[in-house]
Amino acid sequence: MNNSLQLDIPKRGMPVTIITGFLGSGKTTLINQILQNKQNLKVAILVNEFGDINIDSQLLVDINDNMLELSNGCICCTINDGLVDAVYQILERDEKIDYLIIETTGLADPLPIMLTFLGTDLKDLTYLDSVLTLVDCENFTPDHFDSEAAIKQIVYGDIILLNKTDLVSQDRVDDLESYIKTVNNAARILRSEYSKIPFYLILDVNLSKLQPYLIEDKNYQYELQRKTQNHLINDGFTSISFRSERPFSMLKFQHNFLEELPENIFRAKGILWFQESESKHIFQLSGKRYDLQVEEWLTTPTNQLVLIGRDLNPLMIQQSLTNCLTV
Repeated sequence: MNNSLQLDIPKRGMPVTIITGFLGSGKTTLINQILQNKQNLKVAILVNEFGDINIDSQLLVDINDNMLELSNGCICCTINDGLVDAVYQILERDEKIDYLIIETTGLADPLPIMLTFLGTDLKDLTYLDSVLTLVDCENFTPDHFDSEAAIKQIVYGDIILLNKTDLVSQDRVDDLESYIKTVNNAARILRSEYSKIPFYLILDVNLSKLQPYLIEDKNYQYELQRKTQNHLINDGFTSISFRSERPFSMLKFQHNFLEELPENIFRAKGILWFQESESKHIFQLSGKRYDLQVEEWLTTPTNQLVLIGRDLNPLMIQQSLTNCLTV
């Protein structure tokens, strides 16, 4: 099946797809699939990272002037001059952009982001095509780390992509789909491995169903913003960033860090430099599962790592990582 982007986009403003999903669900991998198969379509990517190192933007392929970063915060927490300004930067470019994709943080509530497009002047210049929520079939549970954001990503998703189906049994996927239907029976539910999905099923689908919400009610928007600003506090999640101009010892990183990793770290990702290797290592951890991919360095080697979890001890984690560095 041809997976390339060949969309018949109507002239009704720039279409927007919001890609969301809990920590480690495969959002960046999906965006890379789109970028690698977009052909002549001009796609802009807006990446939001929870932390002050934007790892995701460094993992995207084919990055150029059509990628913008919104770092060190969750764009759902402030309705949101930063998001509006970033979209206007895209709209005002000399070269017309055909499609905008927003990758939220894994801890985002998508509703305020949706309302930013439907309750501001952007509604006359863009249209919200859909909210696509990825679900990690291996790690997702109905009480997913007791996170209200994880459930809201399901509730407001127009498309739910059950990802990483290769890591679990068919019965597990069926049970997960049945549960999701009890939360959001109107969503289109799809299944994938490695975030691979035909793009005609997820882009230019006109599935957004937000119209019933009170998007023009300023009091409603204010109250929504007030509640949403507390969701990270309610969930208890924090991020820790680590940088170093010295390489790690591979043995120390394995034994002193990975094998001693606290259970309250749910997600980690980074670009790692090991003394024993001339290659760049892309590190991804989701739950208890981690992966290292090898690439060639195209920049000066450095270590950049972001860890996300609940009730973390920053000093202890920073010291643990520092102890893994070479002298």
